[in-house]
Amino acid sequence: MKQVFKSFALIILVMLASCASAPESVWIDVRTVEEYNADHIDGDDNIPLASIDVEDFAARFDLDTQINLYCRSGNRAGQAKDILEAAGFTNVINQGGIDDARALRSLANQ
Repeated sequence: MKQVFKSFALIILVMLASCASAPESVWIDVRTVEEYNADHIDGDDNIPLASIDVEDFAARFDLDTQINLYCRSGNRAGQAKDILEAAGFTNVINQGGIDDARALRSLANQ
Protein backbone atom coordinates (compact mmCIF):
# COMPACT_ATOMS: atom_id res chain seq x y z
CA MET A 1 0.00 0.00 0.00
CA LYS A 2 2.87 2.34 0.87
CA GLN A 3 4.46 1.73 -2.56
CA VAL A 4 1.16 2.46 -4.32
CA PHE A 5 0.88 5.75 -2.43
CA LYS A 6 4.46 6.72 -3.37
CA SER A 7 3.82 5.91 -7.02
CA PHE A 8 0.57 7.86 -6.99
CA ALA A 9 2.28 10.84 -5.31
CA LEU A 10 5.08 10.76 -7.88
CA ILE A 11 2.59 10.76 -10.75
CA ILE A 12 0.77 13.75 -9.26
CA LEU A 13 4.03 15.65 -8.79
CA VAL A 14 5.06 15.00 -12.39
CA MET A 15 1.65 16.15 -13.63
CA LEU A 16 1.79 19.32 -11.52
CA ALA A 17 5.30 20.09 -12.71
CA SER A 18 4.28 19.71 -16.34
CA CYS A 19 1.30 22.02 -15.82
CA ALA A 20 3.41 24.60 -14.00
CA SER A 21 5.92 24.69 -16.83
CA ALA A 22 3.34 24.68 -19.61
CA PRO A 23 4.46 27.21 -22.21
CA GLU A 24 2.63 30.46 -22.51
CA SER A 25 2.46 32.80 -25.43
CA VAL A 26 4.87 35.75 -25.47
CA TRP A 27 5.06 38.73 -27.78
CA ILE A 28 8.44 40.21 -28.65
CA ASP A 29 9.14 43.37 -30.62
CA VAL A 30 12.48 42.93 -32.43
CA ARG A 31 12.77 46.53 -33.60
CA THR A 32 15.50 48.84 -32.32
CA VAL A 33 15.22 50.48 -28.92
CA GLU A 34 14.66 53.83 -30.65
CA GLU A 35 11.75 52.45 -32.68
CA TYR A 36 10.30 50.82 -29.58
CA ASN A 37 10.55 54.05 -27.58
CA ALA A 38 8.77 55.97 -30.34
CA ASP A 39 5.87 53.48 -30.57
CA HIS A 40 5.28 50.17 -28.81
CA ILE A 41 2.68 47.80 -27.44
CA ASP A 42 2.51 47.97 -23.66
CA GLY A 43 3.65 44.79 -21.96
CA ASP A 44 5.58 43.36 -24.90
CA ASP A 45 9.30 42.76 -24.54
CA ASN A 46 11.69 44.65 -26.77
CA ILE A 47 14.59 42.48 -27.84
CA PRO A 48 16.18 44.06 -30.91
CA LEU A 49 17.20 41.65 -33.66
CA ALA A 50 20.85 42.65 -33.27
CA SER A 51 20.68 41.81 -29.55
CA ILE A 52 19.09 38.36 -29.76
CA ASP A 53 20.98 35.94 -27.53
CA VAL A 54 19.67 32.39 -27.90
CA GLU A 55 21.13 31.40 -24.54
CA ASP A 56 19.13 34.20 -22.89
CA PHE A 57 16.01 33.04 -24.72
CA ALA A 58 16.62 29.46 -23.58
CA ALA A 59 16.96 30.65 -19.99
CA ARG A 60 13.72 32.65 -20.19
CA PHE A 61 11.49 30.43 -22.33
CA ASP A 62 10.84 26.74 -22.90
CA LEU A 63 11.73 25.55 -26.39
CA ASP A 64 8.02 24.99 -27.12
CA THR A 65 6.78 28.34 -25.79
CA GLN A 66 4.78 30.18 -28.45
CA ILE A 67 6.99 33.15 -29.32
CA ASN A 68 5.24 35.79 -31.41
CA LEU A 69 7.71 38.11 -33.13
CA TYR A 70 7.04 41.40 -34.88
CA CYS A 71 8.95 44.43 -36.11
CA ARG A 72 8.06 47.24 -38.51
CA SER A 73 7.26 45.17 -41.60
CA GLY A 74 7.96 41.52 -40.68
CA ASN A 75 11.43 41.29 -42.23
CA ARG A 76 13.43 41.42 -38.99
CA ALA A 77 10.85 39.22 -37.28
CA GLY A 78 11.51 36.63 -40.00
CA GLN A 79 15.24 36.83 -39.38
CA ALA A 80 14.71 36.46 -35.62
CA LYS A 81 12.44 33.47 -36.27
CA ASP A 82 15.19 31.77 -38.29
CA ILE A 83 17.72 32.38 -35.48
CA LEU A 84 15.42 30.98 -32.79
CA GLU A 85 14.37 27.97 -34.83
CA ALA A 86 18.01 27.15 -35.57
CA ALA A 87 18.55 27.20 -31.78
CA GLY A 88 15.79 24.62 -31.28
CA PHE A 89 12.71 26.72 -30.55
CA THR A 90 9.73 24.95 -32.06
CA ASN A 91 6.83 27.40 -31.85
CA VAL A 92 8.07 30.70 -33.25
CA ILE A 93 5.69 32.82 -35.31
CA ASN A 94 6.48 35.84 -37.47
CA GLN A 95 3.43 38.02 -36.86
CA GLY A 96 4.57 40.70 -39.31
CA GLY A 97 4.70 44.37 -38.39
CA ILE A 98 3.62 46.17 -35.26
CA ASP A 99 0.33 47.18 -36.88
CA ASP A 100 -0.31 43.51 -37.73
CA ALA A 101 0.39 42.56 -34.09
CA ARG A 102 -2.07 45.20 -32.91
CA ALA A 103 -4.73 44.04 -35.37
CA LEU A 104 -4.31 40.36 -34.44
CA ARG A 105 -4.82 41.23 -30.79
CA SER A 106 -7.52 43.87 -31.39
CA LEU A 107 -5.41 46.55 -29.73
CA ALA A 108 -5.73 50.26 -30.36
CA ASN A 109 -2.54 52.27 -30.77
CA GLN A 110 -0.87 52.43 -27.39
